[in-house]
Amino acid sequence: MAKFMILFSSDLKASDLMANATPEEMQASMQDWMDWKAESDKSFKVEFGLPLQPVGRITPEGASDGDTKISGYSTMEGESKESVIEVLKSHPHLKREGAYIDVLEMLSMPGIDS
Repeated sequence: MAKFMILFSSDLKASDLMANATPEEMQASMQDWMDWKAESDKSFKVEFGLPLQPVGRITPEGASDGDTKISGYSTMEGESKESVIEVLKSHPHLKREGAYIDVLEMLSMPGIDS
């Protein structure tokens, strides 16, 4: 099975979403994610990951404040990129305005255990 890094991106930072949501909104959102995972787990190995907060960007010229729309990650294992992409089309993250999901295949490297 192939392993994929799933990056959740949004116009809003994860910390802002969590800070501005009511407890009821947070619970409903989490339930949507749990329901999606329960259905996806029937065909895929899904590891939820965590929300992410940008804190810095390092370049050859130096460091600066982080400036990315990536707001969280998960990993998935599936038979093909097509099957992973298809199941992600129904992911609750996509209910947010300005939200998108990037799917990256994790490649093995000879001599390095993963």
